[in-house]
Amino acid sequence: MRDLILQCAGVAAIVVALIHGTLGETRVFARASIEPARLKTLIRLVWQAGTVAWIGGGVLLIAAPSMASEPARHWIIVIIALVYGAGALANAWWSHGRHFGWMALGTVIVLAVAGY
Repeated sequence: MRDLILQCAGVAAIVVALIHGTLGETRVFARASIEPARLKTLIRLVWQAGTVAWIGGGVLLIAAPSMASEPARHWIIVIIALVYGAGALANAWWSHGRHFGWMALGTVIVLAVAGY
């Protein structure tokens, strides 16, 4: 059961990352006026680097049960919980708790820890 919960955490992590990337492109950067244009490109790439990293974390959570290594499972969960936790705290602080992002990231953390 804990393997299934951990894999659900991985799927949730990927979904959160895809939402993050999509909303960034359709809501944030579609309205942003950043000059010079190359700076807008840089900020967009940095934004999407986070998206790619979160997808990678989700893939690791999905793959962890098949690794047959308790230390690998342990450290994948710890690192993902820390990374997503930093994102959740920053989002909650910035939005004063009014943005759903911190709750989505928190859900991934809760599922990952439950799959430990």
